[in-house]
Amino acid sequence: MALQIDQIRAIADRVAASHHLEVVDLEFSGGAKHRTLRVFIEKDPETRAKLVELAKAAEAGSPLDPLEHIPDLPSGVPAELLSGVTHDDCTVFTHDFGTLLDVEDLVPGAEYTLEVSSPGLERKLSRPQDFSRFTGALVKLQTFTAINLNRHFQGRLANFENGVLTLDLAAIKQKGKARKTASTEQTVEIPFSNVEKANLIPEI
Repeated sequence: MALQIDQIRAIADRVAASHHLEVVDLEFSGGAKHRTLRVFIEKDPETRAKLVELAKAAEAGSPLDPLEHIPDLPSGVPAELLSGVTHDDCTVFTHDFGTLLDVEDLVPGAEYTLEVSSPGLERKLSRPQDFSRFTGALVKLQTFTAINLNRHFQGRLANFENGVLTLDLAAIKQKGKARKTASTEQTVEIPFSNVEKANLIPEI
């Protein structure tokens, strides 16, 4: 299935680009009759930048082009962190992407469910550009190997440079073993290569 996943991702990227979208993540789960292909999408960087400008203009009370669409902004969430994806975006992407998957027969066998959505406020961080983009945000992550006898961390992503994340542990109350670490160290440096999984922590 690995090769097919690569092919599926390539098609997803191509379809997304044609609609000014970007694939954040793609995962395939289940087996037999309960298989699910999940795709998380957002506006491409250029479109997101435009949406941020529009959102800030709206907050400032500036007149806007009535043809421009601004997604609903959750209270307390900076516009820069939003995906900008609408229901229509998901519908169009699902139709075009699903059609190509069927034509290419890249998910052979029994039926499967295709789910397309925005990455959400607790979005996964998996690429170097994700950590660069969300510097300053609260994150929780798990490492492959322990750092100071701990593999689970929560804090503010203070910096990401030269492949190393710097977490400010004082920014959030720690749990378990991380509490002892936080009491002696205010920051921790974690190589990107040691990050097993990471997600944003919503600030609302």
